[in-house]
Amino acid sequence: MSKISVKGEDIVPLYEWLTQKTLNGKEDAPVSWNFQKFMIDQKGDWVGFVEPKTDPFAEEIVKWIEGNE
Repeated sequence: MSKISVKGEDIVPLYEWLTQKTLNGKEDAPVSWNFQKFMIDQKGDWVGFVEPKTDPFAEEIVKWIEGNE
């Protein structure tokens, strides 16, 4: 598996969409560090992002996955 660029001049299109409000229509969310989490709904719409230090089992993430947010 090869590495991809998530910011800078060589950013891949997926991360352009994830991080730029002009493309995702919601919010700018620059990648700050490894393990930044992006939340995308079943329709493929950008819902939000969570900082890298947030535990993947944090209440906010679990509620969103379970549809209780």
